[in-house]
Amino acid sequence: MTDKELEEIGDKIVNVLKTIYDPEIPVDIYELGLIYDVFVSEEMNAKILMTLTSPNCPVAESLPVDVEEKVKTLKEINNCEVEITFDPTWTSEMMSEEAKLELGML
Repeated sequence: MTDKELEEIGDKIVNVLKTIYDPEIPVDIYELGLIYDVFVSEEMNAKILMTLTSPNCPVAESLPVDVEEKVKTLKEINNCEVEITFDPTWTSEMMSEEAKLELGML
């Protein structure tokens, strides 16, 4: 697998992540800045490092499962693991310009 092919699969994963929304905020989890990193191994396994808006987030249990399930729908991906971290702690500064605009923060 070439770096270019891995990059294309990474882009497909990002496109999937952009279809998943935080239920309390009308912005997808990627634009919110909740996704810290996306890894794809040579074995076509994805690992996603993400955070939540707070440790007490009401979707702390369901959101990572939703991310795993949706990423696994990509035919190129064999498996997906989501790791939740709170280091660094999420802040509104991590949101994209698009998300800030959508939420009236610009």
